[in-house]
Amino acid sequence: MARKNYSEEFRRQAVDLYESTPGATLRGIAADLGIERATLARWVELYGSGKKTTADGTTTISSPSRARQRATRAGAEPETPQARIARLEAENAALRAEQAKLTTEREILRQAAKYFGRGDEVVNRFQFVADHCTTFEVKRLCALVEIERSSYYAWLKAAPARRQRAEDDAALAARIRAVHDDDNTQGAPRITAELNDSAAGAGAAGGRVNHKRVARVMREHGIVGYRRRRRVRTTVPEPSDRKVPDLLNRDFTADAPNQRYVGDITYLPLADGNNLYLATVIDCYSRRLAGWSVADHMRTELVEDALNAAAAATRSSLAGAVFHSDHGSVYTSKDYARLCTSLGVTQSMGSVGTSADNSLAESFNATLKREILQDHNTWPDPATCRRQVFRWLVRYNTRRRHSWCRYQSPNTYETLYPATLPSAA
Repeated sequence: MARKNYSEEFRRQAVDLYESTPGATLRGIAADLGIERATLARWVELYGSGKKTTADGTTTISSPSRARQRATRAGAEPETPQARIARLEAENAALRAEQAKLTTEREILRQAAKYFGRGDEVVNRFQFVADHCTTFEVKRLCALVEIERSSYYAWLKAAPARRQRAEDDAALAARIRAVHDDDNTQGAPRITAELNDSAAGAGAAGGRVNHKRVARVMREHGIVGYRRRRRVRTTVPEPSDRKVPDLLNRDFTADAPNQRYVGDITYLPLADGNNLYLATVIDCYSRRLAGWSVADHMRTELVEDALNAAAAATRSSLAGAVFHSDHGSVYTSKDYARLCTSLGVTQSMGSVGTSADNSLAESFNATLKREILQDHNTWPDPATCRRQVFRWLVRYNTRRRHSWCRYQSPNTYETLYPATLPSAA
């Protein structure tokens, strides 16, 4: 069945997706989200910022809507031809000046893009201004990259000292690499000790070094000791007197929608080393994502928001349904138990430490990351992560073909096959 009740957050995310997607059209985004084009257009009128990302990545400012233009003209006194010509000429001149300014600024920022996203961002801004000060005035460059001119000139004055320090660091990096090549399991503390012992044995050749400097140089030159990949733990058991039985026993099927649900929390890795977290509520009948929530924490509110979204926005009621999860502390908390009771939901939990008991939710999480990230390991920033995950989650329900659903979307499967289930789980 089609989703009818859209929250304000959903509407604003849909408008943000349309405005920020390069070259996107109302019809295309509306199709992705499973809504009418006119509905999305109305949301854009209500919540839009007036800015739109074009196909080449630039941002344009849309003209006022016809309704606003009519409202502006209402009650205005008649304009003489001479006044109209003067006004239009002034507006034309202002627009040409603004266009010239924007063209210059766009060219500056286009050239600045390659300086950002690596190393020290502030230093890269200083370097950009130094590299382009003969083409554009320093005042304009500093304003666009948001640095103080006095700070830039101070950075420029210190260039000789930085150059000498860079040469010293390069020499130290060569010494570090020689030690690291001999044993790549060594980190900064052990390499520091090795370097200082070698310096003492060689009569202080090369000099003693501090472990903090060694760590910094190793980081700057990409030299790291071997370590196992970090695992993000999203299932944190909590000792509890509550015994919740496993009502599914790995049978992730249902005879009709809104009977059985599974859910889980998964981490969404960011480039800066932090994570966002996604909580899901998935219908076992159609694999439809009935509710979800994304946050920068794993508190109980995360899973409560997901279940409330399923109850209010998608199903209107979850009374009589079973919700199955792992033994994470948020799912075993008293607050979550009270919410399930108030919604008429019966809790079910698999065995501790057995991912197969919640394999449907685990498989969903793996599919989401594989299809969005593809050859990447992280999202560049939280805003991009939220936007891309939001789009994928909505497309998953409305357009993505699912093998369980006989290669229909979950929404379509609920409509076309209301009493048919595949034979295998």
